[in-house]
Amino acid sequence: MPLYETVLIARNDINQQQVEAIAEGIKTYLEGENGSIKKQEYWGLRSLAYRIKKNRKAHYMLLGLDATAPALKEVERQLALNEDVLRVLTLRVEEIDDTPSPVLSRKGDDRGDRGDRGNFRGPKPSGRFESGRTRRSYDDREEYRARDENPEPKAE
Repeated sequence: MPLYETVLIARNDINQQQVEAIAEGIKTYLEGENGSIKKQEYWGLRSLAYRIKKNRKAHYMLLGLDATAPALKEVERQLALNEDVLRVLTLRVEEIDDTPSPVLSRKGDDRGDRGDRGNFRGPKPSGRFESGRTRRSYDDREEYRARDENPEPKAE
């Protein structure tokens, strides 16, 4: 049977167990002569590049499928009918790699430990507000207040 990789994107207001239940539904359909799931990876809740059906984040899951073409077509139909699934992408591959996908290996590398990359603009200069304007000292305010209260006489 041909091999496929399917990435499905599910709504963000469901939880991880519900996303895995969608994969279990696919697994129960494929059991037997239709095929099987060779690989299943939950990539987590991730930000979308653009809004899809008013969602800014979504759960991602990768499935490595060994299925017949009609069975795969039925799986895609079931996923399209599921209201929790936003998008599905299926590609035919030569082999299903058992090692963790690059998404999972990269996620482990840069999660939590930002090091020097955390502050892109560099340290803030001392004595400045977040807006970038310089702070006025107490003496400066007194000087301006004194000018406003006692305007200098005009020459006639």
